[in-house]
Amino acid sequence: MIARNPATALDGNGLARDGRPPLLRLLAMARPLRGRLLGAAAAGAAATGCGVALLAVSGFLLARASQHPSILAISVAVVAVRALSVGRGVFRYLERLASHDVAFRVLAQVRVAIWRRLEALAPNGLVLFRSGDLLARLVSDVDATQDLFIRGVTPVVAAALVGGATVAGCLLILAPAAAVLAAGLLTAALVVPLAGAAVARKAARAAAPARGRLAATVTELLDGAADLHAFGAADAALARAEVTDAELTRLDGRTAAASALGAGSMSAITGITLWAVLVLGVAATGAGTLSRVPLAVLTLTALAAFEAVSALPAAAIQLGQARVAAGRIAAVTDAPDPVIEPARPRALPPGPFAVQLRDATVVYRPGGPPALDRVSLDLPPGRRVALVGANGAGKSTVAAVLMRFRELASGAALLDGHDLAGYAADDVRSVIGGCPQDPYLFAATIRDNLRLARPAATDEELAAAAGRARLLPWIESLPQGWDTPVGARGAAVSGGERQRLALARAFLADPRLLILDEPTSHLDPTARRALTTDLLHATEGRSVLLITHELDGLDQVDEIVVLDHGRIAEQGPHQQLRRAGGRYQRLCEHGY
Repeated sequence: MIARNPATALDGNGLARDGRPPLLRLLAMARPLRGRLLGAAAAGAAATGCGVALLAVSGFLLARASQHPSILAISVAVVAVRALSVGRGVFRYLERLASHDVAFRVLAQVRVAIWRRLEALAPNGLVLFRSGDLLARLVSDVDATQDLFIRGVTPVVAAALVGGATVAGCLLILAPAAAVLAAGLLTAALVVPLAGAAVARKAARAAAPARGRLAATVTELLDGAADLHAFGAADAALARAEVTDAELTRLDGRTAAASALGAGSMSAITGITLWAVLVLGVAATGAGTLSRVPLAVLTLTALAAFEAVSALPAAAIQLGQARVAAGRIAAVTDAPDPVIEPARPRALPPGPFAVQLRDATVVYRPGGPPALDRVSLDLPPGRRVALVGANGAGKSTVAAVLMRFRELASGAALLDGHDLAGYAADDVRSVIGGCPQDPYLFAATIRDNLRLARPAATDEELAAAAGRARLLPWIESLPQGWDTPVGARGAAVSGGERQRLALARAFLADPRLLILDEPTSHLDPTARRALTTDLLHATEGRSVLLITHELDGLDQVDEIVVLDHGRIAEQGPHQQLRRAGGRYQRLCEHGY
């Protein structure tokens, strides 16, 4: 649970789809912090204003000092120079502090919102995303959006306020020069940033996806390094990564070229404007309408005024990148829900309950063949049912429906006689759970991996769960015992130990209906038979749905349901199906 300060809590739903552009949705998340954001803009304007005033007062001081006045005549200017020098640094610090504080607070909330969305989408809602690309969206793209607050608000406000004030001040000295300065500032503040952003727009649109592809490619290279080396495919995979990297380098080069164009154009406009102001000022001085001291002030003020707009070309390019990054974030947060949560969830029943499927039909894509076709299944309390069939028969889809990872196209899934969709998905998963087909072990200790199922579990409860999975003697034989690291994805333990750890984790969670999806996959026949025997012994008297295409030990379950292309081909106890002359008998005699 993330603690929030009531005074500064952000709108966690700010990324919800509402028709606004993604960048505006991010900006709306800073609404509770608008006071800090306005403070940052004010501090930025004050810092820039101090910089302009410092150069203007310095020009006055130098020009006036050349006339050898008394020290009292320039004492105020001397003090002002010192105060403006200090003020410039102090205000810039405050601006950086406030703007980054807002940006980091919003970014933290964005990451939390993305994670909550990923949690809701997993696993079936994430099939269109590559894991490395999701990581890039969560890290790089979120980081890119901070430019909205750091460079998208403060510099624009500072440029408008300070630029306007500077032109107004110059207007009091020499009107034609003020008009030229205004034209130069407007060109530098509008034309140059828009031109730079236009040049970089195509690269900005492509760079973030390219960065995501590179992250995904590198992640897959690392995950599959052993197989790539084993099959001699490492060089080809590296070549594909190099192509992606070269594409990203090319796009970054185009962005850098746009930035250089903006910086060069800014310098040219600054120089041209300064020369024009100087020419007008010298002409006015020659005509006797302007003295030397105001000429110095006018010239140095015009030079300093461009500090207010110097950051805008780069900011425009970075905002373009932030807009693309926000769009990639929105693609995750706007992804359709794999299941629909009820508006008023029903409370879970207090005691044992039955789970049923009635003519359950699942279709993965519109117009496609059904993954499940009118499947009916009864799972009363204490009954162990085995779901068997070849790969692609629909076995794992049944598990996804029961655990609320997949919606039904038609038919019904019932819990205690009520529609399963009427319960909150998290509530359903607290009472219907188990061991997935490919369990994930984190790069942590054995204790930490088991406590994933129940963080507050005591050592005695951990030992009991490990004992039921026939894992306790092995753990106690290890030099580090429960503190033994299992490695990334469980690489430091064997396949059998990895499956038993996952099984122990399922036992520790203690769901009322335990779903075991291919618990003996990736094991050799001896280990497979041993694990099947152990888990059937450990689950005696429990409600269990055993999903498997292995037939070892199925004579110990209460009922066997044979799936074939999403339909129930036959069902009944082992002995009956073994002599029925149907698909199960053929499986027993000839295998798949």
